[in-house]
Amino acid sequence: MNAITSAVLGYVVLQLLLGAYISRRVRTEEDYLLAGRSLGPGLVVFSIFATWFGAETCLGAAGAVYANGLSGGRGDPLGYALCILFLGFMFALPLWRMKLTTAADLYRRRYSRPVETLVVVITVPTSLLWAAAQIRAFGQVISAVSGIDPTVTITIAAVVVVVYTMLGGFLADVWTDVIQGITLTAGLLMLVFVVLRRHGAELVSSIDPERIRLLDPSVSPLVMIEALAIPILGSVMAPELIARVLAARSGQVARVAAISAGGVYFLVGLVPVALGLLGYVLIPGLEDPEQILPRLAEMHLSPVLYAIFAGAILSAILSTADSTLLVSSSLVVHNLLGPRLAHLGEHAKVTFHRAGVAVFGVVAYGLAFSAEGVYALVVEASAFGSAGIFVVGAIGLRSRIGAAPSALLSISLGAATWILGAYIVGWDYPYLVSLAAAALGYLLGLPFGRNEGRALHASVAG
Repeated sequence: MNAITSAVLGYVVLQLLLGAYISRRVRTEEDYLLAGRSLGPGLVVFSIFATWFGAETCLGAAGAVYANGLSGGRGDPLGYALCILFLGFMFALPLWRMKLTTAADLYRRRYSRPVETLVVVITVPTSLLWAAAQIRAFGQVISAVSGIDPTVTITIAAVVVVVYTMLGGFLADVWTDVIQGITLTAGLLMLVFVVLRRHGAELVSSIDPERIRLLDPSVSPLVMIEALAIPILGSVMAPELIARVLAARSGQVARVAAISAGGVYFLVGLVPVALGLLGYVLIPGLEDPEQILPRLAEMHLSPVLYAIFAGAILSAILSTADSTLLVSSSLVVHNLLGPRLAHLGEHAKVTFHRAGVAVFGVVAYGLAFSAEGVYALVVEASAFGSAGIFVVGAIGLRSRIGAAPSALLSISLGAATWILGAYIVGWDYPYLVSLAAAALGYLLGLPFGRNEGRALHASVAG
């Protein structure tokens, strides 16, 4: 057993023990899904940061900058940092004041149950594809460093994620986020420090000035706006993100923590960007740009430090997977099956949620083997339906204009336009067009509903 395998095994054991310990504190549905709404600012900040700053973010941003210079890194860290800041300034406080249990509750309270159902139907498949990608990535990476057959390692990854999430629920997920975020940040800072200490100012001066241009003149302005709109508007209503706001112990904690997490995300996100720029000078011609961080770590870190760094990357994959499984289960059990389970006690509801995690874990495990293109499917699915969900959520949360017909038309027209533009016609900026279509759908639905949507509590819009 090599050092990397040992480091990852140690993390997995720690994760399972933590899940078992935290499971003793889970007594109600609110405990399981929102940690009893008791999270302080530190836990919320690190959980928001770590949920978005995962392995794909880290490796993807460095790879994009390695391949295309600074102009290739618009989505990360800038786009997702602005997404989190947007959530903090505009939506965190009103969302927390509504005392929602899941993000989909907003659409039922403000519009209707059919709108809630449509949001769940669009959201859950995307989360499952994302979970499948994490499980597959974890298994493939472990297989590469250990020599064990990928089928075995992917199976191990799925079992660990399912058991851990079933046991500890959201609070266990949050603590994993904190551990993963601190470890990954420390690993990135350690790597950039070693690279700069070894190569110094000579390396920095060797960077091609063309590669530090923020804007690519050959790219249409609308395409550049699209690259930012998808992470900002497509993710601000993501249930994984909203859950962390809802779990804060006060509205002020939710707001300040989200704003702080956006700042932390941007600052830490500059490290992969810097390593991508420096890596192009040190290792030019890399066939797979997303391998630049592991290659730099292998070249510059001792075996022990390299094992810690690799373990941090792999733990990030595992941590993201449990968030997506928990969200999928919560949306189906709480939002779709909720009326049928209302008569049950809290212990029975928690049991249903744990069963949901197990079922969706099996589905994600199956998807992990379904196609080599699962990563491409995840990237495309991240924008599917999110235009309408954003438009409906933002308008519904901040105003009383529009009702259920507007919401249904907006979400449906936005999703249909995305499918047409991304898969059939091949537009250069399908997400921007789908946003416009979603806004148009909302307007077209106004005459078919009441003049004002369902009134929310007066304090929500504060």
